[in-house]
Formats: sequence, structure tokens, C-alpha cells
Amino acid sequence: MVEQVVQAARAAFGSWSRTAPAERAAAVREAAAELRARVDEVVDAHAETNRDREGATGSVLAGVSTLEQYAELGPLHRGRALQGGWDATDLMVPQPRGVVVALTPWNDPVAVACGLIGAALVTGNTVIHKPSERAPKTGDLLGSILSAHLPPDVLTTVTGDASVGANLVADPGVDVVAHVGSTRTGRAIAEAAARTGARTLLENGGNDPLIVDADVDPEWAAEQAALGAFANAGQVCTSVERIYAHRAVAEPFLAALVRQAGEWDKRMCPLVDRAHRDAVHAHVAEAVASGARLLAGGRIPDGEGSRYPATVLTDCGPDLRVVTEETFGPVAPVVVVSDFDHALALACSGGYGLAASVLSASMEHAQRAWRELPVGTVKVNAVFGGAPGGAAQPRGLSGHGFGYGPELLDELTATKVVHLSPAPAAASVRP
Repeated sequence: MVEQVVQAARAAFGSWSRTAPAERAAAVREAAAELRARVDEVVDAHAETNRDREGATGSVLAGVSTLEQYAELGPLHRGRALQGGWDATDLMVPQPRGVVVALTPWNDPVAVACGLIGAALVTGNTVIHKPSERAPKTGDLLGSILSAHLPPDVLTTVTGDASVGANLVADPGVDVVAHVGSTRTGRAIAEAAARTGARTLLENGGNDPLIVDADVDPEWAAEQAALGAFANAGQVCTSVERIYAHRAVAEPFLAALVRQAGEWDKRMCPLVDRAHRDAVHAHVAEAVASGARLLAGGRIPDGEGSRYPATVLTDCGPDLRVVTEETFGPVAPVVVVSDFDHALALACSGGYGLAASVLSASMEHAQRAWRELPVGTVKVNAVFGGAPGGAAQPRGLSGHGFGYGPELLDELTATKVVHLSPAPAAASVRP
């Protein structure tokens, strides 16, 4: 089945890549308009992820905006003219790469998919979208809405388990694999792509640190920490995963964070499923067994469902999995440090490089932090936010390549250099 889908996408590539960029953009814009009109229907399907309705609505509308963004940017994607000889023309021209496989996650299944699909389509690629097996209904509905505005086989949605994704990645007819998900899967994709020659774009796991400096209001810092750790029950790619709090504010900060955890418990959505809840709880239980102090949460609730409480830990050793790995749940492990230098050194440790946050009133500390932290995104005095169009390159175990913004158009095209020189005049022929 996968082989036939790839072949069909390859066959559709020729005509789609020759379609005028303005026409491709118009099709994507029409698809975005229908997605906006059917937002409630898509949000209903989104319930399979257990995300609350408000959050799911925001995610779908973010996907609409992203499609609209790429519909505007696609026709503006430019090459370059080079300065060659007077009688020649030299160009650098971006061209679509071919068949793009987009493997998208369950925690934000619409917004992430719309970014990868939209950028690939407006640059003239054909797309095979494989949504997470934890969000098949959402992915299938999204695909049916978007593909209705496109020629046959330009966008195909394929659902199934991990083996389907593995078969897609291994197919030699695939030119690009774009993946947002776990580091383990990203590594497997990179290995498979090395055999086929496919280009990879990987946004993988993160273990994002938050530094709480000595000169900040501990109440405000706790609000930021809670937002970063507990939003969408900690199931955000750039969630706060570990906190380094200066000793000068640690006590009031922890007290405020415990209060915040209690407030978040009242409105926090469940985790995606029980299997994921078990994995989150394993990190917490291991930490407590190793000497960490549990200040809030940390216990599986009675009853049905997959809820897990907002959890605060302190006295966490540096080698605990809850500190060194991505927990991806509503868990805030706090390490108390003696000074900013110590906090920054710990925040810079580990193999992940997705994002980091710093709360500090010191411009010197903020400057040092953004320059030294080995991550793609640094946020100072806000755990979320930023201007539209920002595109970062994750590092280390967190992947590589631009996954957003205008730069994604560059990732999904290959640059060709063209030299146009006039032919010499034909020699005259004597009778």
C-alpha cells in the first residue's frame, strides 16, 4: 500500500511542480478557508487527544493561520541573480524537492501538520501525511478537508501504526522526511534516510530548562514556571522540563509553585492515554524513591481516565530521569542552585537542544544566557510567546533544520545554479 501511495505522489509531482506558484497558493488559501469554516468539526475529532476544547480550538485556528501564511509566502519565495559576464545570465533558482513525507505528532496534530503541509505544497512538492496513531481521526479529517482543494494525489493522508511510517521513510521514492516527535523515532528516521538519500527535517524531543534568577518576583516566576510545565498537561514540545531556582528565592518560589499546581489541577486536561500516564508517573516515582521531595501531586488519581495531577518535586539529583530526560507531562522538578553561574552551567548540560527560558532582571545574565545556551530558542522573561515567523534550528538530540517560518520554504526546495550564455553565430556556408 505504501509503495502505491508513493508512486502516485511521484506521478502527481510533475504537473503540480509546473503549476504557477500563485495557483498553488490559491488552492492552499481555499483549503485554509474551509478549515476555518469547519473548525468545530475538527475540534470534535481533536477530542481523541484529550486536549481541552479551548486549547484544541486555538490549535486548529493556528493551523489555519499557518496555511494562510504559506499561501502568501509561497509566490514570494525568490532565487538570486548572480553577477557574471555581460552577455550571460546567472541564476540561483529554488526548485521543489519532490515527494515529502510529513510525520506529525498527537499533541498538536493540526497546527504542526498545517505548517509542514502548507510549506511543502506552495513550493511545488507533493505530500504524504502520516498523522500519529494517537490522532488518526484528526489527521484523516484534516487531510480530507485540504485535499479537496488540490489535484488528485498531491496530498495523501495515510493512517496506521509506526510500521506504516517506517515503510514510508524506507521507500526510495521519498525525497524529504519531515518529522515532529520523539528523539528515538527521529534517530530511526535519520538512519533510514541515510540509506535512501532522503533529506530529513527533525524536530524531536526536548528537555527544556528554566532558570529562576535571584532578582525576580517569586510569585511571578512561579506563574511562569507553572504555565511552562502544566499547559496542555505538560504535553507541549517546548514545555518546561527542569527548573533551576536561585537559593535566594527558592523557598517563596516553591511555595508559590505549589499553590499554582493546585490551581492548574482544577482546569488541566488529562494526558493523552494511560500508557503515557504510566510513563510520566514512572519518572516521578523513581525520583521520589531516589530522595526527591514531593511537594504536590505525584499520585495516580482513582477512577477512569488518564488524568495526572500537576506535580512539583524538589531536592532532585542531577542524574534522575525526571531531570535528564523528557517527561512530557505536568511535572516540575526543581533544583536549588547557589548562583546564576551554577544554574547556567546545569541548564547548558545534557544532549537536548530545543529551547530554554530565563527569568532575570539582569541584562548581563540575560545576554549571557541567550548567547551560551546550546538550544534553538531562548525565551527571556516569558516561557511562551514570540513574534510570528520565527524559525529556529534545534540542536543535538532535538533534531535539525528549520521547521517553521519563511526558512521552511528553503528547506523544502533545492537550489539550482543556472548559467545562460549565448551560442556563437553560425558560420556562413559558401555556395
